[in-house]
Formats: sequence, structure tokens, C-alpha cells
Amino acid sequence: MLRFLTEEQKKQFDREGYIIVQGLFKQEQLNEIEHTFEEISHQFIPGHFEPDLSNESTDPLRRYPRVMHPHRFNEVAKKYMLHQPVLNVLQDLYEEPPLAAQSMFYYKPPGARGQALHQDNFYLKVEPGNCIAAWTAVDEADEENGGLLVVPKTQEHEIVCPDRADSKESFTTHFVKPPKDQKAVPVMLQPGDVLFFNGNLIHGSYRNKTKNRFRRAFICHYANESATHISHYYKPLYRADGTEVELIENTDGGPCGVEFEPLYPH
Repeated sequence: MLRFLTEEQKKQFDREGYIIVQGLFKQEQLNEIEHTFEEISHQFIPGHFEPDLSNESTDPLRRYPRVMHPHRFNEVAKKYMLHQPVLNVLQDLYEEPPLAAQSMFYYKPPGARGQALHQDNFYLKVEPGNCIAAWTAVDEADEENGGLLVVPKTQEHEIVCPDRADSKESFTTHFVKPPKDQKAVPVMLQPGDVLFFNGNLIHGSYRNKTKNRFRRAFICHYANESATHISHYYKPLYRADGTEVELIENTDGGPCGVEFEPLYPH
């Protein structure tokens, strides 16, 4: 029985592999996220956020790389990884309680490369079941500033071994080619909107083509409570109340996308 989504929203997720739920974060919550990651952006946090603070690189992603697993060192990130409105939606999508597995923050500054099309459960290896991403727009996300692209209905396809991406356009190395006659479509989001998508869904993003607009996003991945295995990169997982859950380790998998070496070192 659905408690937070409409029947049509649930049907769209099952049919297309994704849904947008508008306004799950209020402005004051977005302000807190913005402030937290603005402070983090001036730090060097080994294993989580390793920027080139010298500003000598011509690659904007050297100054503003993504923040990996901020919930492991920052209480605000952990709080919003366990944001109750997001967990409510996941409860309806999974039809069981969700477990939080990962948090990330993408600054995506002007000129930054995108991330080639890929599938998330290639990395998380949630079994049985699947991961679901909750991709929260902190800034407006559109085609100009490198918003997300999805290939509808590809949640029905198996996880495939990726090809090598174009390093001029993607900061990560993997690329999954969409099935024949299926194309990636842009997803437009306003600040506070959350895009939920299935772990098999092929998705990615283009370059930020703007001169002055960041495309910041707070992104978390979740597993279904009945899952028994996950890649070791995502352990431990968390229940809604913040208590830890240990799943059996899947020895393959990896972080969400392996990064190329800097395209323009200096």
C-alpha cells in the first residue's frame, strides 16, 4: 500500500525506471547543504575530497572534484542522507524500508566535463534487489549546465560491462551504450527536486557549458532492507534512525565511476 507516492508515480517508476518528486527539500535545508559544502570546498580531506587548492590547474574539476561519502565525516551530510521525505519515497518504491549506502556531492563548476552514461548497480552490487539513487538538485539543473540524462526503460536491461568513455567529455572512464533505438533524454530539475532512479537505469550527464553557473547536486544511494550483499565500498549501511547495518561483502564492484587522470594537469 502506497503512503507517500501516487499510484501513477509508482507506475511511472516501474515503467520508466525513474521519477521526479518535486520540493522534497525546503529552501532552508538547501541553504544548510550549500553552506556545509561551501566550507568543505576550501578543505583537503584525504579519501573524500582532494582538490587542487593552488588554482593552477586549467581543469575546473581539479579545483572542485566531487565529495565522496561526506556522511562519514560530516553530520549535516549524514542527516540529509537520512532525510525523512526521501526515505518515505524510497519506502514506497521498494515496498520495504530502505538502507542508506552512500552520499556524494557534485559541484560541477562552469566548463566541467560530464559523466558518461553508466549504470549504478555495476558499482554497488546490491543483491538481491537493487540500489536506487536519490539525486537532489541544489541548483537548477538543465541542459546548459550539465543536468542529468536518463535512458528511459533501461532499468529492464541487465548490468553490462562498460566500454571506455571519451576523456574529453567525461571525467570517469566507463561508458554504457544505450540499446538500439533508445536515446538519452534530459531531466530538468529545480532546487529541492529529487530524481529517483533504478540502479540498472542507464544515465549520465553532459558538460557544463555555462560560463557562470554551477550545477551542484547532493546524491545518495540506497539499498532495500532485504538485500544481503553489497560492494565493500559502501559498508556500513544505515537505517533511518542512523543505526548501522552490516551486509555481506560483494568483492567486486567499486566507487561510482573511476576517474581519469587530470585532463589538463596545469
